Amino acid sequence: MHCLTDYDTKVLIAFNLSMNGDKRFADFLLNNGFPELAALSAAINSDTDALQWLLDNGYPEFAILSNAIDNEEHAIVWLDKHNCEFLSTIAAACRKDDEAIKWFADNGLDLFIIMIRNIHQILLHQAWDSSDVHKRRRS
Repeated sequence: MHCLTDYDTKVLIAFNLSMNGDKRFADFLLNNGFPELAALSAAINSDTDALQWLLDNGYPEFAILSNAIDNEEHAIVWLDKHNCEFLSTIAAACRKDDEAIKWFADNGLDLFIIMIRNIHQILLHQAWDSSDVHKRRRS
């Protein structure tokens, strides 16, 4: 299984910046051997094609992480069942679980705290967009 702790700090910074929609950092990830992080970034931003790419290309734990961040119960259970404790803790922290956030703070994992805050902001924007009647699809 893959984990975000497998990556160098510089790569994780690029991943974090790519989640904000900065194409330069997504391109960096794609062109430097980290397409899975570019796909995870897109999946967190609700790109279902990217989520499917993760599933089809040997990164199911990252696809499941994206779903667990979105509070999908089956994904949360899957991470626990497959002993993906770090990814499970990230997902919980992104959902504002106080104990998970405290764990990252207590362990001095500042880069991951920044990443978690970023993901939480993405989730807030997604919630706002879904409740905006001007952005709702009319059929």
